[in-house]
Amino acid sequence: MMQIRYLMLFQKSTKSIFTMKKNLFRTVIVLIAVLILSVNSTEAFSSPPEKQMFYELKIYRLKDQGKNAVFDKFLKEAFIPAMHKAGIPTVGVFKPIETDTAYGKMVYVFVPYETLDQYDKVLTKLETDAVYQQAGKDFLDAPYNDAPFTRYESVFMKAFAFMPKYKVPTFATPRGERIYELRSYGSWTETKATKKIHMFNEGGEMAIFEKIGANAVFYGQVIFGSLKPRLMYMTTYADMSSQKEHWAAFSKHPDWQALRAMEEYANTVIKANAYLLHPTDYSDF
Repeated sequence: MMQIRYLMLFQKSTKSIFTMKKNLFRTVIVLIAVLILSVNSTEAFSSPPEKQMFYELKIYRLKDQGKNAVFDKFLKEAFIPAMHKAGIPTVGVFKPIETDTAYGKMVYVFVPYETLDQYDKVLTKLETDAVYQQAGKDFLDAPYNDAPFTRYESVFMKAFAFMPKYKVPTFATPRGERIYELRSYGSWTETKATKKIHMFNEGGEMAIFEKIGANAVFYGQVIFGSLKPRLMYMTTYADMSSQKEHWAAFSKHPDWQALRAMEEYANTVIKANAYLLHPTDYSDF
């Protein structure tokens, strides 16, 4: 009887130990899972995403083509050197290509800022920069009846999250052959505009441009300016043939074919306006 009793106690003890081990194993598994989730969460949120830059695009409309010389002198000898001195290392200057009806009549000036505060500080520096004021006097203080431009539009943008900083492309072709394509996409509503930006970021439209080698300079959401809501971006090409080849590749790309068919991105753009530009010989881009 004693032997049977001991045997029963042994069996219960063994079963209890097995149950304890099983529960312990489960507990360890759960703890490991929690630890993994915790690490992933820490990695995702302890290091914030790269800060998005801000861009100003000034669009000047000239009184006549003869004012191009006045613009070039001002931008090359006064404005760009002053911006460099104020802490802006790169300033882009672009003009419409020869076949555009706006050829000789418009000038685009692109200025990137690290923060909104930097924008304010740079403006203050320019206002108090005697060298800049003197070098740019013929432009800044031109006679009221002979101003170099009729008006200019200032479009202020915030960089897209998936490309938070601008890039300066590199080409071997002469500047007069390079094509900088500025695009403006207006949307029906704020929600549609946000969805189109999502299409570029999370949706992968921006990644397709990267895959085909479109050399983007920037992608930006317009936060101040006309014709809102809208976004603007600029891609670049070695020459006109390259521009056509890259857009053909983009249109045929399987990722684009799949993306454009997604219902969630339907009707997000009213119209896509494209402007083909050349960089000037003194542009930093």
